[in-house]
Amino acid sequence: MQNLPLHKKIILFDGICNLCDSSVQFVIKKDKKDIFRFVALQSDLGKEICQYIGVDSDKMDSIILYNPGVAYYYKSSAIIGIANALGGIYSLFSIAKIIPEKIRNILYDYIAKNRYKWYGKKESCMIPTPELKSKFL
Repeated sequence: MQNLPLHKKIILFDGICNLCDSSVQFVIKKDKKDIFRFVALQSDLGKEICQYIGVDSDKMDSIILYNPGVAYYYKSSAIIGIANALGGIYSLFSIAKIIPEKIRNILYDYIAKNRYKWYGKKESCMIPTPELKSKFL
C-alpha cells in the first residue's frame, strides 16, 4: 500500500463511536513519541486499508492496529499492541496476553456490541483540530 507512513503505526477506528473517539483522544495525549496515525474505518482510506489487509470493513466493529509492511492486529490484540507501543505503565497491559485471545475477544465483542447504547454515537466522523490534523491520514 502506497502513501502510508512506514515508520508509524496506524490505528483504524470507528469514527462515529464516542467510546472510540475518546480512546483516540487518550492515545493522542499519551503518544509522546509520535508513534501513531489515525484513520476512521468509514473513510475511503480506512476502507482501502481494510481491503488491502483482507478485512471486510462493512463487518468490522473493531479497532485495528496496522503496522505497514509488517502486520496488523485487531480487537483485544490491537489494544494490547497500542498499550505496549505507548510504553511506561501502559505496557503492563500486556499481561492480558496470558488470557487466551479467544476469551479476551469475547469481552471485547461484548463491549463493541453495546458501545453505541452505552456511549452513544456521532452523526459523522470527528473533524480534527488544526493542531491534530497531522495525526490523521
